[in-house]
Amino acid sequence: MPNLPYTRPQRMTGGTPDEYQTEGSNPAMSFLDHIEELRWHLIRAGLSVCVAAIGIFVMGERVFQAVILAPKEPWFITYSLVCKISDYLCFSPPIFNLETRQLGEQFFVHLKTSILLGLVVSFPYVFYEFWRFIRPGLYVAERRAVRGIVLICTGLFYSGVAFGYFVIAPFAISFLAGYTVGAINAPTLASYVSYMAMFTLPTGLVFQLPVAIFFLARLGLITAQFMRTYRRHSFVVILVLAAIITPPDMITQLLIAVPLYGLFEVSILIAKRVEKKQALDWESDLDHK
Repeated sequence: MPNLPYTRPQRMTGGTPDEYQTEGSNPAMSFLDHIEELRWHLIRAGLSVCVAAIGIFVMGERVFQAVILAPKEPWFITYSLVCKISDYLCFSPPIFNLETRQLGEQFFVHLKTSILLGLVVSFPYVFYEFWRFIRPGLYVAERRAVRGIVLICTGLFYSGVAFGYFVIAPFAISFLAGYTVGAINAPTLASYVSYMAMFTLPTGLVFQLPVAIFFLARLGLITAQFMRTYRRHSFVVILVLAAIITPPDMITQLLIAVPLYGLFEVSILIAKRVEKKQALDWESDLDHK
């Protein structure tokens, strides 16, 4: 088959022509040209993750002691803050040591941790590369509507990761390490790191809910009225989601369910604002016809 060029059709509306022009200098890029451009964006994003991961790997034990293992120590900031708020709520994690059961476990856990932290550290640039690939295909009006998307997504991602690290992890570690049916808790380093990743990375992604709702609302796939109608159902879904990404501890599940429900309510306001903006655009288009 011939390699036909792809050009995005122009919108037939009454808006100004400049609002519906794409940004790229060569709008007639072929499919293979798009694939090649995507490949370079992925390469640059991957290199940023590798550079960050190498730097974290070199620091080794310092990163583990100051970041990874900190939530299991009584001096971690969350425990002291909760104790200052209320003596009734005051708690601290049980003392336990991490073990390794396999010869190369520490090395491979160190490598895995460096890659995961490298992804977290380089997230702004990775998302920026993704946005650079998407942006030229958008109209000027669409780019104006999502101005600052990189900063917003980065802020939401880091807010979610921080919430998982400083709130979910301490409560979850205290519950899981202190729970017993008569056996001795001797967790492995690999299981500890896996749980820490589960407490933080999914939370960072879930905190992108307002952004997802924004795009779904602009596509007309979801409305504010629909979200209000199924608000109770959504709360049940949020509780199930909180139960999936947290241990079977009611307090920890509520700790993540409450901010998620708050994000859901914020998403309703975002969807309503998008609908109002689209209604004004339609009225403007009709006035120009």
